[in-house]
Amino acid sequence: MQPRVFSGIQPSGSPTLGNYLGAIRNWAEGQDKFDNIFCVVDLHALTLPQNPRELRQNTWETAAMLLAAGIDPDRSLLFVQSHVPEHTALTWLLNTITPMGWLNRMTQFKTKAGSERDSVGAGLYNYPVLMAADILAYGANLVPVGDDQKQHVELTRDIAERFNTLFGETLTVPQPLIPEVGARIMALDDPSRKMSKSEPAGAISLSDAPDVVRKKIARAVTDSLGIVRFDPSQAGLYNLLSIHRILSGLSPQEMEARFEGQGYRVVKDEVASLISDALKPLQDRYAAFQREPEIVDRILAEGADRAHDLAAPTVRRVEESMGLRARIQSTASAL
Repeated sequence: MQPRVFSGIQPSGSPTLGNYLGAIRNWAEGQDKFDNIFCVVDLHALTLPQNPRELRQNTWETAAMLLAAGIDPDRSLLFVQSHVPEHTALTWLLNTITPMGWLNRMTQFKTKAGSERDSVGAGLYNYPVLMAADILAYGANLVPVGDDQKQHVELTRDIAERFNTLFGETLTVPQPLIPEVGARIMALDDPSRKMSKSEPAGAISLSDAPDVVRKKIARAVTDSLGIVRFDPSQAGLYNLLSIHRILSGLSPQEMEARFEGQGYRVVKDEVASLISDALKPLQDRYAAFQREPEIVDRILAEGADRAHDLAAPTVRRVEESMGLRARIQSTASAL
């Protein structure tokens, strides 16, 4: 039996090149290696203010982009989180055994809440438990994540182990799966930050046309050294060469030899061309889904039904372990 893998992506706008190279492309390429479950986590998006119409549109567009990027519903399960109520049911059950101290240590809440910690919704504080429920509901063995998300998988492991200690072996304890290459593509305008959908100035969207890609890459931060080396200390250039390495398949040594004696403009031109060439087939498939949106709707509806069939037995076992769903003897029959 293949290891089961759970992966989620928030519908907060079109996925970026960082999402694609760091995660989505690996998901598509690993479909024959694993039993894959892919989820558009719209409930997580609610932890920050949302326009309802935009959230629905972003959710559909994210799912369509995953399909365009190669996620195959015949080989993988794809669905929308809110379409499967077991996610929220399991979250509440896990909330009751998750210590506050564990959530206080989660760094992403501190980052996202900032100075507004007393006014943000409780969901932002609590969403790591929802993330744990996403994973544990399906008995996932592996969770592909970048280094910045590893803490969430560790929390999921802690919650599963605590539940199993309290109530007996019920939940599968997952492991993080961190890709060696492409796990962290940085912002073009600030290579100290991860490329993010929320900051489009430093990001390449998967829907960007070639001229847009070229302009963004041309403006990418580099340095004044003028020497092409695959060296993390040259952060901006290193980010561009990392993208080149993933898309071209060249080794660091081959890239350095290729660009020896040439300036950064040549590097940027090649990177822009590689990106546009890689995105074109994806964009063509996405355009086809836009012309026939009912195809995506059908895939998501069937995916939600399959996800329910997988998650419901787990939730029932958790409820029974905790003393719920038990038949209660009536007072009359007890006398």
